Amino acid sequence: MLKIAFIPLLVASLTASAADYLPSQQQQQKLNSLYKHLHQNPELSYEEKETSLLLAEKFKQMGFTVTTNIGGHGVVALFKNGDGPTVMLRADTDGLPIIEQTGKDYASKVRVTDKHGNKVGVMHGCGHDIHMTSLVGTAEQLIQHKSNWSGTLMLIAQPAEEVGAGAKAMLKDGLYTQFATPDYALGLHVSASLPAGKVAVAPGYALANVDSVDITVKGKGGHGAYPHTTVDPVVLASRIVLALQTVASREVSPLEPNVLTIGSIHGGSKHNIISNEVKLQLTLRSYSTEVRNQQIAAIKRITQGIAMSAGLEKALYPKVHVYEEESIPSTYNDPALAKQVKDSISLAIGAENVIDASPVMGGEDFGLYGKSEHQVPITMFWLGAVSEKAYQDSVAQGFVLPSLHSSKFAPDYAKSIQTGVSAMTQSTIHLFNKGHK
Repeated sequence: MLKIAFIPLLVASLTASAADYLPSQQQQQKLNSLYKHLHQNPELSYEEKETSLLLAEKFKQMGFTVTTNIGGHGVVALFKNGDGPTVMLRADTDGLPIIEQTGKDYASKVRVTDKHGNKVGVMHGCGHDIHMTSLVGTAEQLIQHKSNWSGTLMLIAQPAEEVGAGAKAMLKDGLYTQFATPDYALGLHVSASLPAGKVAVAPGYALANVDSVDITVKGKGGHGAYPHTTVDPVVLASRIVLALQTVASREVSPLEPNVLTIGSIHGGSKHNIISNEVKLQLTLRSYSTEVRNQQIAAIKRITQGIAMSAGLEKALYPKVHVYEEESIPSTYNDPALAKQVKDSISLAIGAENVIDASPVMGGEDFGLYGKSEHQVPITMFWLGAVSEKAYQDSVAQGFVLPSLHSSKFAPDYAKSIQTGVSAMTQSTIHLFNKGHK
């Protein structure tokens, strides 16, 4: 039964119109300027120092208690507004090593030297600039309308999402034990295939397990004219590439979604030399832990079997390395929470603008926030980012829009941010007031 003190709060959250939680024209202009600044000053994973300082200062100015350098350049901001549940909102902060080719006047021109000594461009090609700006805008709306809710607002600016390390690092640094254990955790992610102004929600599995795997194929090199005196690793690697196609098609149940892609193969140095080694790089995608383990076991078994059939001694069997530290678990949207979020967003932007999403094989380390021992219910929704004209043109003319991670990805940022702020604010206020029994 609701306590009388919280009845007005609940009524406010249920009767709020979309305009209640939309940024004012002045606020929207400031958010647009923030977006452009973030877009023009991206930082690679593990290097998000200036970005984190900027966000930390924004949160401090709003009255949050702010802690920096959590899990690297992570930021945790808390605002206690009376008794009630704790709701966590998360945005990721890192950019990608991409040279931007959008032609926009605010395009990133940043060039840096990466950890391997390569000169690379840096771009927010995955929409993290929109994520951060939407988080700031949502925080402003929640503070502005704090009489409509009660509880603790927890904001997370997370580094190193693109390498699957940031969420792990922040949790390891005591995110849930040193600061607060949220009752709910929400996130959003831009969509490069959904028009701006629309939102999509997938209950249950939303994004996949992601594993990076290296296979080093050994052989016995020699002269290309005398292959009978060698064990050719190029041939072995080619057999492995073909054999691994049967993992998804013949080993894993056809009812279990999974992907095994060999994205890179390198070996040899000259036309007439049989090399000693070939390297393969793979990405694995799945939803369940069982399928993920099945994929890895099959890779090890198949590569070893092919080496044995070629007569190689055990010391030269292929080496299979799984980058466990970069593994990302699937993102599972708590079905009950996902429904509440969908209903709340429908109230904010209209039910006609909220659609059901299907699971995708992309990866996001947001899923880790729901897989700790605390069993926090999580939901991440897709935020449309394509201009209406570009979307309609692509439908009419049949061309493919630039995807996330494309050098030509140029979102309709103003409308996307406005929608993200409204949707996230309405969802958050609902969850605060729902928590009062």
